[in-house]
Amino acid sequence: MNFNSKVYELVCRIPEGKVATYGQIAHMAGNWRASRAVGYALHRNPYPGKVPCHRVVFKDGRLATGFAFGGKDVQRHLLEAEGVKFTKDGLVDITKYCWQPENFAVDS
Repeated sequence: MNFNSKVYELVCRIPEGKVATYGQIAHMAGNWRASRAVGYALHRNPYPGKVPCHRVVFKDGRLATGFAFGGKDVQRHLLEAEGVKFTKDGLVDITKYCWQPENFAVDS
């Protein structure tokens, strides 16, 4: 399975109402230094509507300014619709909403 396929599979596992960081997905996909590659993969998502890209945020809880499907306002709206709350500064509270999978093995 190639890196992008691993990214899509992992992002599909993020439960509604939770988020993961680009770095977290990169680590889980086998390359902890590939945060940007995760972003590129999500930007080129061949499965819009199926892969919930809106659930991936920066490590400090910021949203992607270039969110591929309408910008960060759309990303925020999608997350809020799932129950994710934002701080006064407009950040996702990572300590509260970050997905912590018990087992994150991805098929090779």
